[in-house]
Amino acid sequence: MNRADAFEFYRRLAEADPSPQTELDYVNPYTLLVAVALSAQATDVGVNKATRPLFAKVITPQQMLDLGEEALREQIKTIGLFNTKAKNVIAAARVLVDQYGGEVPRDRDALETLPGVGRKTANVVLNVAFGEPTIAVDTHIFRVANRTGLATGKTPLAVELKLEKSTPQPFLSHAHHWLILHGRYVCKARTPECWRCPVADLCAYQPKTPAPKVRSSAARTAG
Repeated sequence: MNRADAFEFYRRLAEADPSPQTELDYVNPYTLLVAVALSAQATDVGVNKATRPLFAKVITPQQMLDLGEEALREQIKTIGLFNTKAKNVIAAARVLVDQYGGEVPRDRDALETLPGVGRKTANVVLNVAFGEPTIAVDTHIFRVANRTGLATGKTPLAVELKLEKSTPQPFLSHAHHWLILHGRYVCKARTPECWRCPVADLCAYQPKTPAPKVRSSAARTAG
């Protein structure tokens, strides 16, 4: 996809959703960090269900340490891999308290030293909490970037670096959310809904998925 098409690609997504937001519930940078870490191999809906009561009483690393690993496991037991995630959240809270005064660092390298925090989680926190123009490549963004031709690559890092170069400056701050939401609700994994896609004509994917046929009322009655 050339630069002019990339600009138009984002322009249309921006026109449809001018101020995209994360679908994870959070209170501050720390709770965002926890929510994103918990969301690995889990849905945002499932994470939000577990974190709403948790974040009603725990919004700082020290409060997380005071809660303790056992009580945290009980709070997040409906989320996949909750034992490992609880261990990492408590360990990360300890690092934040001991090394950063209980504050979430605004630095990718520092964030990636925290237990359970990888590049994708760090990028989400930097973008959402601090407004940094980072793009966290998850499965949705990886698919959309490769399928459309916006930024092809064999690894999430390769796609991330290409997206950072190919995304026009005016769209960098929201690119992460436009792409993830587009992949979640339109450019779906198994059956992309090309018939209602605002950027279908700019997309390299072929053949385009046709609109589902609507049975007539007479056919439904006969069936």
